[in-house]
Amino acid sequence: MAGMAEGRGELDMTKPQLQDKVIWITGALGMLGRSAVRMFLDRGATVVATDKREDASETRRLLALYGDARFACFRSDACDEGDVVRAARDIERRFGRLDGIYHNAYVNVWKPALELSLAEWEDSVRGTLTSAFLVCKHGLPLMIRSGGGSVVNTSSVLGQVVSPGCLAYGAAKAGLNQFTRVLAADYAADGIRANVLVPGDFRSEEALARQSEAERQAMRRHARLGRSGRADEVNEAAAFLLSDASSYVTGALIPVDGGFHQ
Repeated sequence: MAGMAEGRGELDMTKPQLQDKVIWITGALGMLGRSAVRMFLDRGATVVATDKREDASETRRLLALYGDARFACFRSDACDEGDVVRAARDIERRFGRLDGIYHNAYVNVWKPALELSLAEWEDSVRGTLTSAFLVCKHGLPLMIRSGGGSVVNTSSVLGQVVSPGCLAYGAAKAGLNQFTRVLAADYAADGIRANVLVPGDFRSEEALARQSEAERQAMRRHARLGRSGRADEVNEAAAFLLSDASSYVTGALIPVDGGFHQ
């Protein structure tokens, strides 16, 4: 990965730079989140990582590399307003500002309507869409006080194309797209930019190595680049949207999908 080698090298100035920016990453223990935490730290950001789970060993490793002046990790459920309020207050208390939000939390339930319970529907919508509302509702005031910043919400091609059984998740991701576009319109005058990443199929390096031939053939049919993506390829786009290099980009849906088509 380009950037600072284990937190001690020189910044790679060919990449979107995030130095002097405080960035809040939700869903930080998921595949995208873990990759983003390391990438953004290597690009000079101060990173606040939140997730409803905990990984003490990863937290200790990153604190040893970057120190608590540049990295913090809180257990915080993005679906719980009390947790989100506490996380936002902790960010302000510890770092005094917030320049970017990278929202990755979601809940996916894969069932057609007649097999989907109300609880499963509500879990998916709350985990995917309501969580974005809560994080933005309580994070944006600090961003505005900090002089503005960038919100990046992670959606999915399944919020735009039809996949049988993807009712709750697809509807929630489609709602997230419109939520972000309206957010961009409402707060542009406050210096807030808001954009949506729309990934296709992406996997970790390890998962790509384990991908079956049938899965590879499916991706050759559905992605013009003929393969699944990597988490770091999605996060490169996120780093651009969170950096000053994207200062004239807002209200956009940015596909990172290898040319996905049905």
